Amino acid sequence: MAVASDLSCHHLVRRFGDNIAVNDISLDVPAGTFFSILGPSGCGKTTLLRLLAGFDRPDQGDIVIRGQRMNDVPPNKRPVNMVFQHLALFPTMSVGDNIAYGLKRRKVPLAERQKKIERVLEQVGLPGLAHRNPQELSGGQRQRVALARCLVLEPTLLLLDEPLGALDLKLREQMKVELKHLQKQFGTTFVYITHDQSEAMVMSDQVAVMRQGRFDQVAPPETLYREPATPFVAGFVGDNNRLSGEVVSLRDNLAEVRLDHGALVAGQVAGSQLAVGGRADLYIRPESLVFTGDGLNERFSRLDATVRSTLFDGANSRIEADINGQPVYARLPQDGSAPGLAEGRGLQLAWDPQLARVFGAEAL
Repeated sequence: MAVASDLSCHHLVRRFGDNIAVNDISLDVPAGTFFSILGPSGCGKTTLLRLLAGFDRPDQGDIVIRGQRMNDVPPNKRPVNMVFQHLALFPTMSVGDNIAYGLKRRKVPLAERQKKIERVLEQVGLPGLAHRNPQELSGGQRQRVALARCLVLEPTLLLLDEPLGALDLKLREQMKVELKHLQKQFGTTFVYITHDQSEAMVMSDQVAVMRQGRFDQVAPPETLYREPATPFVAGFVGDNNRLSGEVVSLRDNLAEVRLDHGALVAGQVAGSQLAVGGRADLYIRPESLVFTGDGLNERFSRLDATVRSTLFDGANSRIEADINGQPVYARLPQDGSAPGLAEGRGLQLAWDPQLARVFGAEAL
């Protein structure tokens, strides 16, 4: 049985003069899911969120929430609430009064308001803090108050506009996990805007990667990472090495590429832009590169490199190597099996072609 959609958009367009900020966007968000829109600054994601919230209107297309067309419905009449990066909590009100604000506007009786406030504070992990002032709370606690203020109204959609951007790194990492758990606990559909790929990948059921007003790919995080559909997604989502050259052969869904410095390597065909003799870019992730030794399958591609430096970052430590003047990054194995990696030392890097993806260079 198909899952009902809380949000559907059909061919949305929003223009500002000659600039098309949202360019023929369609999406479908199933009820109870965590849907993120990921993209660089200026790609149109905040404009899209404003259209969903009702703060702006599309030039073309339809916005449908729970089967109802919303284009002409004002923001305060939509079953939608929004959390901003700057939380906009009322500093002169207590935590409880902040959460009660929307309930009062809806004329919910006092006794029912109190029950709802107590319940939602319990759910967001802040029991007994209704009488505290928001300024007395930590950044993470204030974030949860802002969420509680929205979730107590039981919206169909909760829109979140980079809400973790103002937090420090450690708190941001903690809040990513908490937000994911809160979304599952409440069952509310979250639509989350971010330029931080880690936020989108950790929390989301589905991620739309946005560029220049369009979606390049909409998929679960693992699919985006392992099977990027475009060169932009391959380069934007996670770390990736890009090697350029000319296509020598295409067979068995593999492309052989003669790199600009002469080495012959291979990767999976990605997209329809590849042709023998055409330019191509091969993408290979740092963790897919191995330091060559005995026992590698003969199908592996190999490149001679020189160590530039070792970049220590705990479990994410890697080396920066030089391949004919181009930096290439490889993840260091955690078992200590990597060879001595002194600066200037030569080594060979290899990969299974099934783990690399080759796009036509003109597709960028």
